[in-house]
Amino acid sequence: MANRLARESSPYLRQHQHNPVDWYPWSDEALKKAKSEDKPIFLSIGYAACHWCHVMERESFEDGETAELMNRYFVNIKVDREERPDLDGIYMQAVVALTRHGGWPMSVFLTPDGEPFYGGTYFPPAPRYQMPSFKQVLTAVADAWEQDRENVRDQAGRLSTMLREELGGPMAGTETISSSLLDNAAMKLAQAYDWKNGGWGKAPKFPQPMTIEFLLRKATRGDKMALQMAEHALDAMGKGGMYDVVGGGFARYSVDDHWLVPHFEKMLYDNAQLARVYLYAWLLTKKPHYRRIVEETLDFVMREMTGPEGGFYSSLDADSEGVEGKFYVWTLEEITKALPDPHEQALVIAAYGITKEGNFEGKTVLQRKLDDAQLAGLTGVDEGEIPLMLAEAHAKLLSAREERVRPGTDDKCVTSWNGLMLSAFSEAGRYLENDTYKSMAMRNGRFLLNYAPDSSSGRLNRTWRAGQSGPKGFLEDYAAMINGLISLYQTDPDPKWFAAARKLTDQMIDLFSDPAGGFFDTGTDHETLIVRPRDIQDNATPSGGSLAALALLAMAAYTGDGKYTDIAAGSLSPIVAPAGLYPTAFANWLCAADTAIGPMHEIVLVGDFPDALTAFSNTLWNTYRPRLVAAVAPSSSEHHPPPVAENRPMVNGQPTAYVCEGFVCLQPAVDPAEFAAQLS
Repeated sequence: MANRLARESSPYLRQHQHNPVDWYPWSDEALKKAKSEDKPIFLSIGYAACHWCHVMERESFEDGETAELMNRYFVNIKVDREERPDLDGIYMQAVVALTRHGGWPMSVFLTPDGEPFYGGTYFPPAPRYQMPSFKQVLTAVADAWEQDRENVRDQAGRLSTMLREELGGPMAGTETISSSLLDNAAMKLAQAYDWKNGGWGKAPKFPQPMTIEFLLRKATRGDKMALQMAEHALDAMGKGGMYDVVGGGFARYSVDDHWLVPHFEKMLYDNAQLARVYLYAWLLTKKPHYRRIVEETLDFVMREMTGPEGGFYSSLDADSEGVEGKFYVWTLEEITKALPDPHEQALVIAAYGITKEGNFEGKTVLQRKLDDAQLAGLTGVDEGEIPLMLAEAHAKLLSAREERVRPGTDDKCVTSWNGLMLSAFSEAGRYLENDTYKSMAMRNGRFLLNYAPDSSSGRLNRTWRAGQSGPKGFLEDYAAMINGLISLYQTDPDPKWFAAARKLTDQMIDLFSDPAGGFFDTGTDHETLIVRPRDIQDNATPSGGSLAALALLAMAAYTGDGKYTDIAAGSLSPIVAPAGLYPTAFANWLCAADTAIGPMHEIVLVGDFPDALTAFSNTLWNTYRPRLVAAVAPSSSEHHPPPVAENRPMVNGQPTAYVCEGFVCLQPAVDPAEFAAQLS
């Protein structure tokens, strides 16, 4: 029989509906049961694409003897971390404090009041890896609750006090944002950079797209070292391994230092952020392989992670047929079968160094070993023909791979992640002049406006799946969607996109802002937890606070309303000191600081869009300009453009461009060449 999780919309929760564990979702019902029966809570947090979450389910949650212990001694709650980042953030901080490391699956034990007192991550079914078995943990925790209640509650109280201080305390700091912050952060990044393998840190190695975006922003200010670092990192990741050269898109991270063997799940938020930084690198360098990676990644998202309503799915699983990575790896025999032409075989085998022994558990993860010039020298093929020939071979490999059992798809749509991908498609549509990407962006924009807000209150929800909305949205949902809509407006200058973004901005301020400065992650209308959290660090996704700062700075430029600037400045000031010391943990904040430092360009194009303004648009979007907002004022329209575009007439009836910078506007330009000179 199915348990209560069968009624949930989250695919991750529904995966556990047939466990013999008496699972509850996080709910008043579960919390009241714990209090009324005076039982501790076992809280298990994971997500659908998590490999070790599946392992722990198979080993423990599907085991009748383990489930009997869980049901006898605990109220068991299962949470999808992607639905409830507030719970995940609070209790992950507790686990890290208890064990000095974190991860998923997260296993944490709480008092009936929700205060944590013991926890960890994965526990095996039998003692191994220098860890006790999960059944031993369950028995020991149950015994401690029954026999040593006072000490357990004391531990829980101390830990909860620490969490309130670290996660919910006031934002401190009044330092001024200046260019020295950007310079110091870039220097720190250069000192820590792995010039051998690319990226920062040791294995497991994460892609750090926000850090790379910050470096590309620095490059637009003339920082050559920043551009060199960014390109080196992008080249290291883009040669394959963590990047799927056959089907496009990036895996979550690399388990080694060389970006070879990925943790094979594919997350929407990684691909949104990485598509954008490869796009920016192409704009700055015009190197074709950056553009190819952008297009292959976005094409992958359209093909495999897009729903019929226009929403983007959350993730693809790491496992298929119960084996991690099985869908993505190859044997030499599989390659030769998929590529019967001997010349094509030889090219691919040489390009990726494919051997019978493989490079991963007897199989091969495809990663380039020879570049185009080396391949040309080895095969005698013209170097310019290599990319096309490999693309044709990849298409055949993709077709062969489609015959395999696919990894599971988490088809819930997370509002904030959709906002990130909306920005990626919007920007790629206008920078690459790609109508398909523009159409995809508009389709997703309509999806978000139709399905993300609650139908009665207009308040954003966190998730949507199969006609069912999830919990109330968080700060990051509002801020990412606002940024996505602003980006979409600059691609498709329909004022409805901007109007929706401004409405959400004001709602975000009302729900999440702290009068003392900064933002909370949860709204004033969220349930009361042991702490009202604000996670200021940028992690795998940008923090809600850094996204909000970027949204507010853009809104200030569009409207001229100083309240947006003031709120953004109040949230940025306390970040100056930690961002300078730990730039990879505050990289999106550094992007926001770069915007705040400016100078900010405000561009208004007046005339019929797109025909009459094509020459101006081509000039505007021919390179990476991160500190810029653009508006279009059609020569005749029933809709009002943003305030920045009001009272901007055409000159002599001709399409006209206005360029303003730092409260100073230049003469309106009717010649695209003059406009280009003003932008430079």
